[in-house]
Amino acid sequence: MRQCHSVKPDPRRRWLNERHFSFGRYFWYLEINRATQILAAYADGEFAGVLLAEIKGEEKKRRDFLQTLYVKCVGAVQKLFSKEGAGLYQETTKEQLVHYLQSHTPDGEITFLAADPDCKIKGVGTALLRALEEKEKGKTLYLYTDNACTYQFYEHRGFERVEEKQIVLEMPKGKVPLTCFLYSKTV
Repeated sequence: MRQCHSVKPDPRRRWLNERHFSFGRYFWYLEINRATQILAAYADGEFAGVLLAEIKGEEKKRRDFLQTLYVKCVGAVQKLFSKEGAGLYQETTKEQLVHYLQSHTPDGEITFLAADPDCKIKGVGTALLRALEEKEKGKTLYLYTDNACTYQFYEHRGFERVEEKQIVLEMPKGKVPLTCFLYSKTV
């Protein structure tokens, strides 16, 4: 069990945490409402990780009107205030996909994969990928990631880097150089 300490709340930190929480909620709602595959991992009854994928021809697992509305509203606000950050990233991934589709016909996209780094057991992400591969045998899947994430994880599991582009995001606290990747694998 983690130990918590009582600290005097800082209003700036609260605003920042709420902002990150709002973006996290936005991103989660966006991806969960697209998903046709939702795989979760548990260790000793505790949530350890999740994988979301959108596979062509499969029914979406859930659609929630309020979550979809939330995504549209936050997306609109984000476009107004994020300068060129989020828009440039989305534009780059769209360009990568258009180029990729010129020579590939994928069956789906892995849209989200996360494992709790504090989980006592290792290999949660690998187990989730293997479970998806078993369900979707013979299909070609792709995913987006960037050098701010552990992109090597996918390379070690047989994904091939098929697109790469360097960009510089204009964020409120300055410029952030980033390399965007598109990976693909027939499972």
